[in-house]
Amino acid sequence: MKKALLALILTAAATLAFAQKENKAFQAYLYNNEYDVYLRIDFYNESITVPGNELYGRLPGYLGKKNNTFCWAITAAKVNDEQSAELSLINDFGSEDLTATLTRQNDSIYILRQEKGSALKVPKNGKWQKLPKSLPFTRR
Repeated sequence: MKKALLALILTAAATLAFAQKENKAFQAYLYNNEYDVYLRIDFYNESITVPGNELYGRLPGYLGKKNNTFCWAITAAKVNDEQSAELSLINDFGSEDLTATLTRQNDSIYILRQEKGSALKVPKNGKWQKLPKSLPFTRR
């Protein structure tokens, strides 16, 4: 009886150990409430497909707007360390591009900072809304 109980406990513990999802810094869903924009990122596996733009294939991620199909695709991402990464983005028309850094402040706060290139703009009420050069995101 003791052996069966021990085997059951060890099996449950092993199952739980393998079920734990590794929490990687640059594999996340990040959101900014003020501008209703979000980042879907996976800089490690580059496994993100942009909805409606499957033509791009699998990418490191994208910046999207809530209730809108417009996006900025992340075409390249280089993780410097567990706190920062360098990004290259293009808009979904391919007409504008920029470079940015994504910095992790803590486990839930990230800062996207535009470095060079075009201004980051998203549609809002039929017009283009320019986003600030430094934009905070919260991990969800």
